[in-house]
Amino acid sequence: MLMPRKVKHRKVQRGGKIRGLATKGNEVSFGSFGLKSLDCGLISARQIEASRRAMTRYIKRGGKIWIRIFPDKPMTKKGDETPMGKGKGSVDHFVARIKAGRMLFEMDGVPEKVAQEAMRLASHKLGLKTKFIKKEQ
Repeated sequence: MLMPRKVKHRKVQRGGKIRGLATKGNEVSFGSFGLKSLDCGLISARQIEASRRAMTRYIKRGGKIWIRIFPDKPMTKKGDETPMGKGKGSVDHFVARIKAGRMLFEMDGVPEKVAQEAMRLASHKLGLKTKFIKKEQ
């Protein structure tokens, strides 16, 4: 799964609600087809990996897939039945903060119908609403 090699701070605060539209990474840059998010939220490294596997299996390892997001925010979790207090929990997993309009995945080298179905399967693994996008020539 994806995770940073090194982080400046091991534990970070959760931060506020994710709002607004993505200004960077909001158009198809590398491939011919893309999967764009319509919601704001968090996507875990496990969800990204599950989506990647679903796409790769459907296109039978043909074509090329680009992952345009990276989980760089550490999320902590305290153990089950742990009493309140005693500090912040240890790092459990990493997430990517996603704004609406952000391009999540891109694909090239496969027919449009195949790409659309692969992206549909991938979108079921994510916790956000998404949309299939074709690159304008």
